[in-house]
Amino acid sequence: MAERVQQPPAKRLCCRPGYNPTCRQGQRAGGTACGGPGTAQGGSGKTQSPESLLDIAARKVAEKWPFQRVEERFERIPEPVQRRIVYWSFPRSEREICMYSSFNTGGEESGAAGENSDETRLPFRRGIALLESGCVDNVLQVGFHLSGTVTEPATPSEPEIVCNVAISFDRCKITSVTCGCGNKDIFYCAHVVALSLYRIRKPDQVKLHLPISETLFQMNRDQLQKFVQYLITVHHTEVLPTAQKLADEILSQNSEINQVHGAPDPTAGASIDDENCWHLDEEQVQEQVKLFLSQGGYHGSGKQLNLLFAKVREMLKMRDSNGARMLTLITEQFMADPRLSLWRQQGTTMTDKYRQLWDELGALWMCIVLNPHCKAEQKAAWLRQLKKWNSVDVCPWEDGNHGNELPNLTNALPQGAHANQDLANRPHRTVFTRAIEACDLHWQDSHLQHIISNDLYTNYCYHDNTENSLFDSRGWPLWHEHVPTACARVDALRSHGYPREALRLAISIVNTLRRQQQKQLEHFRAHKKELLQKGVTSITNLEGWVGHPLDPIGTLFSTLTETGRGDDDGSPGFLDFSDAMGPAKCSDFQLFPVQRFLEEGESYLALAVEMALVGLGQQRIMPDGLYAQEKVCRNEEQLIAKLLEVDLNDTLVKIFRKQAVFLLEGGPYSGLGELIYRESVPMHTFAKYLFTSLLPHDAELAYKIALRAMRLPVLESTAPTGDMSRPHHIVSVVPNRYPRWFTLSHIESQQCELASTMLTAAKGDGRRLETVLESIQKNIHSSSHIFKLAQDAFKIATLMDSLPDITLLKVSLELGLQVMRMTLSTLNWRRREMVRWLVTCATEVGVFALDSIMQSWFTLFTPTEATSIVATTVMSNSTIVRLHLDCHQQENLASSARTLALQCAMKDPQNCALSALTLCEKDHIAFETAYQIVLDAATTGMSYTQLFTIARYMEHRGYPMRAYKLATLAMTHLNLSYNQDTHPAINDVLWACALSHSLGKNELAAIIPLVVKSVKCATVLSDILRRCTLTTPGMVALHGRRNSGKLMSLDKAPLRQLLDATIGAYINTTHSRLTHISPRHYSEFIEFLGKARETFLMAHDGHIQFRQFIDNLKQIYKGKKKLMMLVRERFG
Repeated sequence: MAERVQQPPAKRLCCRPGYNPTCRQGQRAGGTACGGPGTAQGGSGKTQSPESLLDIAARKVAEKWPFQRVEERFERIPEPVQRRIVYWSFPRSEREICMYSSFNTGGEESGAAGENSDETRLPFRRGIALLESGCVDNVLQVGFHLSGTVTEPATPSEPEIVCNVAISFDRCKITSVTCGCGNKDIFYCAHVVALSLYRIRKPDQVKLHLPISETLFQMNRDQLQKFVQYLITVHHTEVLPTAQKLADEILSQNSEINQVHGAPDPTAGASIDDENCWHLDEEQVQEQVKLFLSQGGYHGSGKQLNLLFAKVREMLKMRDSNGARMLTLITEQFMADPRLSLWRQQGTTMTDKYRQLWDELGALWMCIVLNPHCKAEQKAAWLRQLKKWNSVDVCPWEDGNHGNELPNLTNALPQGAHANQDLANRPHRTVFTRAIEACDLHWQDSHLQHIISNDLYTNYCYHDNTENSLFDSRGWPLWHEHVPTACARVDALRSHGYPREALRLAISIVNTLRRQQQKQLEHFRAHKKELLQKGVTSITNLEGWVGHPLDPIGTLFSTLTETGRGDDDGSPGFLDFSDAMGPAKCSDFQLFPVQRFLEEGESYLALAVEMALVGLGQQRIMPDGLYAQEKVCRNEEQLIAKLLEVDLNDTLVKIFRKQAVFLLEGGPYSGLGELIYRESVPMHTFAKYLFTSLLPHDAELAYKIALRAMRLPVLESTAPTGDMSRPHHIVSVVPNRYPRWFTLSHIESQQCELASTMLTAAKGDGRRLETVLESIQKNIHSSSHIFKLAQDAFKIATLMDSLPDITLLKVSLELGLQVMRMTLSTLNWRRREMVRWLVTCATEVGVFALDSIMQSWFTLFTPTEATSIVATTVMSNSTIVRLHLDCHQQENLASSARTLALQCAMKDPQNCALSALTLCEKDHIAFETAYQIVLDAATTGMSYTQLFTIARYMEHRGYPMRAYKLATLAMTHLNLSYNQDTHPAINDVLWACALSHSLGKNELAAIIPLVVKSVKCATVLSDILRRCTLTTPGMVALHGRRNSGKLMSLDKAPLRQLLDATIGAYINTTHSRLTHISPRHYSEFIEFLGKARETFLMAHDGHIQFRQFIDNLKQIYKGKKKLMMLVRERFG
């Protein structure tokens, strides 16, 4: 709390009408201890004597009446009565002090911004420590004002500090605080806490005086003058200017001060018009919220804001009016957040955590306007404020969208010829819309009042025969209202500190939902045949309860399970509780006597679990927008997490069975019914929980639930029709509306998790595995998820501690084959991994599986995959060893691999020919076939790179002539321009020429024309020329036999042709380079000419040709003077 050093202004003016100075003349304003004789606070004295009537009456007056009303009601109040009223006016409970000095009553949460997270640093804990260490002194109570000093002990880094603390109070509430520590925070500082607790714990040690005005009334003129002069003398530096100013105004007849009757007294208590509420520093609340929002979720600001919301709920529970006041301040800062308009302008969405804060804000306002004790004028004021915020353009919408999404499905459904005309003009629901609508709700319904105020409200003579009856067949009360709204009433009752009433209403809602569920089941069973034949049904739940902004199922669950932890402070309900409540017990969630409305053996926990199952299993439409859809998933997971904390007993298992049957047979009312809308929220996550819970108790039912939940109709291209035998008949509610499911990837992953759970559970059970496999193949449409399931099944089937489960291995293989078929014609970055894994899986299944995938390779693999991965792996030694194959089996497998290789080579020779040759090496006929395939494809479909690669392979395998043949074919596809002197094919050209040279003169003579035609790069040609002149063609044969012969002449074919081509290439390249040459390349060019000269000189008249070439350059490029000078220096 931002404590200010200056004293607060006086609350009211004090005087005594008809005052007679003589009646008190000579009396002194003495002081007595607060407690006084026989008045130990709260009956905590040493004796057990009953309280006096004076104390009882004074305590009640002090709690309810402002002191001004007491003074006006009675002409003269005896001084002992005044003292007891003043005494009892100070707060008597430490709970409120704790609430206003820490984030929660237990003091266990971290403090506000700037506080250390250490519990001992919380203001409340520190205040207790200061009190218990004797740091509180000079405590004085004057009327309704408490003052004292609190000493902060010295630390190694800080000196001792003495803080002057002043507290004003009224009707058992602290109304203002000031402290000299200068601390600024939302909550009271430790010094205020210490002084307050001193007064509560040690009232007999506090000197109590009547209000200072009462003391002044007892003084005559001389005493008053002496009092004022002494006061000015003691504090002349501080008060002298003020004293002189007041004196001048009093002496002036027309001054404002003389127009007012009486004078202010800061110790005189509250006036009739003062609002009675605890001190809350509004400025600090606003500053802190503004700071947290500006941090944008960093530095734990989101947590701090949630703690502030929790503080609001704590205030509401204690029926503290500051709850609404504080929430108003928070909301104003939220609405002033500059990011709202920025996001709206940019069309971007707010962060998820920030969005959740807005949701909590809206839910809190819902609780506030549903306060059963709320006065009409107060509700009207809140409604005005909510409408004002609601009308602001940047006010966040309830579904989290900014207008970019499709309209809500509720309004998109066909409701007549002109149903959709006003979609664009319909107002968007904001986070405040539900609170605004709740302002129209009231608590005056007599049936509702009877439900929440009386445990004995029954009608056993009632016969259940109407749809909206007030009692069920057992005579127990029902409450028919829109379920989220009814549950919002429950939340409001809990939030405002009415746990008994909240529980009573919650149980009535539960019984209503049970009865409604039974009616729905009976209705569907009666009309099942008709509905299935038509294939259509009416929508029963436009607004799902899970993921709903009001979280109705979460409210019911919390109310029923937290009953045993409810804090009954003995406050009366808003209705007359005539039934006497016995002592509350907290065991097994049985706190209140409303357990009379439970079935035999049931508990609140059982009701909570049943309602969670009902909500999670409800068929509901997937909402629009990313945030709303994420909220559905998040809320579902939160509920299931709560359910997972519950240990199932026999009673709960019965409930699970009962709800499972309804889910399967509930038709359009159930998310697992036979009739399902295309855009219904999927049940995968919920079904997985049901499956694992039911499996140990009723495996057949568990599998029925899980298999029914596997469907994902939103991904089906068309809804199946006419097949009534299957349990997953689909109904498309809005067939022309393409759904925008932003959470689809998450939903598909949950579907995959459900399938994986079933596969794991079905290990060793062939019938169930086959059923699960069929379901997976029918319902899962994502190749990556099917691949994950295949891998999961493989891992489960091949666990190290047991023999492989061949049935599960076959399931794994079947799923893998499906993945292969699905991804064969689509791009998938995991494709190679998938293919390798499939071969591994098939190897584990057996040789027949490997043979099968090779026989049908064209439906599973690309030719490249089939040869480079599948066939290669199958024929590897590791596979043969792994399968323990005999010679006959090896040959059969190799034969299949060779057949596959030849088929692939025919289909894709460019990528598969080399692999086919490699795979067919050991079979002459197959090898020759593969080679012929290469030759046939060489002229049309193969690149020079592929041909060179195969040619090198042929040479390596000892087929030089075949290598030569392929090399010549490759040369016909090649084209190297003059400037491609670093082309990767150069090595292949040099190799081809070397191969030809080694084979003989005829081969060399045949390839040189091809080289001349394909290669225009001078340096490459000169390199080939030089190599061909070093040795005699065929001199070193491939088999190491040396041949005798002469070197080939450069003046005769074929080298003459190569020499002329090389010289011509140098001439052309020179002219090309000179066209765009820059000075920084001059030296490089001179070196190039040097290499050219070496080639020219290889000719018989080469020196003459080079001289003519240089002269020609000088003439043509004489403008490049510097370059030509360098040419002359080097070449003359």
